[in-house]
Amino acid sequence: MKRETRRTLKELAYYSSLGFSVSLSIVIGLAIGVYLDRKVFNTTPWLTLIFLGLGIAAGFRNIALAIKKSKKL
Repeated sequence: MKRETRRTLKELAYYSSLGFSVSLSIVIGLAIGVYLDRKVFNTTPWLTLIFLGLGIAAGFRNIALAIKKSKKL
């Protein structure tokens, strides 16, 4: 393969996995919040909302890192 084709395929693989990592960070934050609310502290829905917000923030951070990486290229 040509060097440019390999580079394009690497970029395509990275950006296609970005959606998965964003959704996964949100789901993990939500799951931690639900677990802590139901099993540990019984403070429904506050920890769920807090950790959901943290998961969304982590998802946006992943997007920001991808934008920063694309600007370097």
